[in-house]
Amino acid sequence: MTQKLIPGRLPLAVAATLGLFATATTPALAGECPADQVSADAMAPGAKTPEGVTDEVLASIDLSPKGGDWKGNALRLRKLVVQPGGVVPWHAHDARPANILILEGTITEYRSSCKVPIEHKAGEVTAEFGELAHWWKNNGENPAVLYSADILPPMAHDADAM
Repeated sequence: MTQKLIPGRLPLAVAATLGLFATATTPALAGECPADQVSADAMAPGAKTPEGVTDEVLASIDLSPKGGDWKGNALRLRKLVVQPGGVVPWHAHDARPANILILEGTITEYRSSCKVPIEHKAGEVTAEFGELAHWWKNNGENPAVLYSADILPPMAHDADAM
């Protein structure tokens, strides 16, 4: 089944995956680190600058009106397109939780807590939170399209938080 994309509208699969409405099905969990490969500081920091990737903020909500600990935070939804050979640089998620949907293509994650790279395929979702630092590279032949929903902490700038 082909989905018609309407400007300003999310594809049905994206809306369902991001939990914008309830469905009877649950998206697949993304590739995970094999249990025998999990280790603290298993992967050294990788690429430090983005390469061959576009990062478009589709929507952002200022959470400050909620008060308290929400002041200065924003909930944002982004679309990232990573070209073959492209890189999403090394970054941490200790202060910025995110859910990532791989909509098209495949992409490889190099995670601080895993001794081996993790392959993510279209249709998978991965949660990023806590003591996680990582970088991503498109080792495939086609662009990888990712949707990222994250909470941007105070004092972070969109350009600084890939």
